Amino acid sequence: MKQKVTAISHRILFLNTLAFTVCFAAWMINGVLVTFFVNNGIFKWSPIEIGWLLGVPVLVGSIFRLPVGILTDKFGGRWIMTSILFFCAIPMFFLSMANSYISFLLLSFGFGLTGTSFATGVAYTSLWYPKEKQGTALGIFGVGNIGAALTTLFAPSILNKLTNYGTNIEAWQTLPKLYAALLVIVGIIFLLGTKNKKPQESKTMAQRLSPLKESRVWRLGFYYFFVFGGFVALAQWLIPYYVNVYSMSIVSAGFMATSFSLPAGLIRAVGGWLSDKVSAYKVLLWVFGICTVCLILLFVPRMEIQTPGQGVMAVKSGTVISVSDSEIIVDEDTYFLQSIVGDSIKSSIRFGIQHAAEEGFLFLPAASFKQKPNVKEGETVQKGQLLANSMTHIYFQANKWILASIIFLIGIMMGIGSAAVYKHIADYYPSNMGSVGGIVGVLGGLGGFFCPILFGYLLTASGVWTTCWMLLAFTAVICIILQRSSDKPNLAKKEK
Repeated sequence: MKQKVTAISHRILFLNTLAFTVCFAAWMINGVLVTFFVNNGIFKWSPIEIGWLLGVPVLVGSIFRLPVGILTDKFGGRWIMTSILFFCAIPMFFLSMANSYISFLLLSFGFGLTGTSFATGVAYTSLWYPKEKQGTALGIFGVGNIGAALTTLFAPSILNKLTNYGTNIEAWQTLPKLYAALLVIVGIIFLLGTKNKKPQESKTMAQRLSPLKESRVWRLGFYYFFVFGGFVALAQWLIPYYVNVYSMSIVSAGFMATSFSLPAGLIRAVGGWLSDKVSAYKVLLWVFGICTVCLILLFVPRMEIQTPGQGVMAVKSGTVISVSDSEIIVDEDTYFLQSIVGDSIKSSIRFGIQHAAEEGFLFLPAASFKQKPNVKEGETVQKGQLLANSMTHIYFQANKWILASIIFLIGIMMGIGSAAVYKHIADYYPSNMGSVGGIVGVLGGLGGFFCPILFGYLLTASGVWTTCWMLLAFTAVICIILQRSSDKPNLAKKEK
């Protein structure tokens, strides 16, 4: 009998999405709190300690997605999601009392379990919709990713108001209490408003884990490593990127990062709908392809290059009669010196290059070329001798608005791709959404944990910020190769 979409299906979807949004917002709270502590001198944590505090919730929420997904298949999404909300409220509340690095780290392990809500929500949502509607439903559920954007957008302002802009520092403790209260309130609403449901087919643990032997599951995990892990990584990485590369304030950088993460979360519903209409296979190929092109466009960093240019050589021997900035006269021959400034550059120090806010809008690299005398009056020169050397200065602005537009498009594609991956899972493993969705979620979450670390190593080794785009582009190309060679619809053998 074909499953019907009912009013309770929509209610479950709404409450699932609400719970996931709140959990995702709580999952990202350390990014705001730790930055606030360090900037205000509350704690003097090293960069390594800061990295662990930011990464531990993401790591815990990722690793435990598999067991939580299996528990959801066994006991039902109502009980598991409610348990996550209530349990995580406890360490979140006690976070307000933490006064040392160890206490913050241990409590981060606790509320990091909010990240497992995704595995529960996916498995629970898919049970209430027929196969042809699951892509759209899961896409709508995935909109809960905006919880990350809501935290980065509003939590800093809330902290400023609570602490009276730094004059009452201890008032920061109210923020985790507010988050804990929100988790409890949503937990109560979720418990009262939902109805439990489990997969009709009862399976042993071995049967639930059996799909993990298939290479397709791990390929889907790798796709999710890119589309979701890349999203989570960039949501954190873009703030220091904008601050260091464009000398923006932390507040401005936060808004720029939100312009990436907020649309990426909202667009997941469209990704699910497209996957239902044209197949997840085609959607993912377009996602990987567009992301690859956009990432390649970001390879060239904001830079200045100074290199020797074309000089002026004597065509014959003689004596230098006069030397000026515009010409050199040797006997009866006059050598004119060139000084060229790029069309988009009017004037400034260093060969006419302007920087920062005064530089205007430069779409393409701008070059300056200037020849300087290399001889003095009365000097005897030989044929072929260098009379004037030159220096070419090339400046590429990597305009921040163009950069932000390309990153915005990458975020949109990652949001669509995240929904498409789970449509793939719903197609191939409809009765194993918990376990398969769990392991795919684990790999995606690990992308969010490891990518910033890899970005940091690449930056340290090369000194170039755009190496993060190179790493993501390489990952996207691998995804295209795997998708084209292994996951064609006519080759895929679906779960019986």
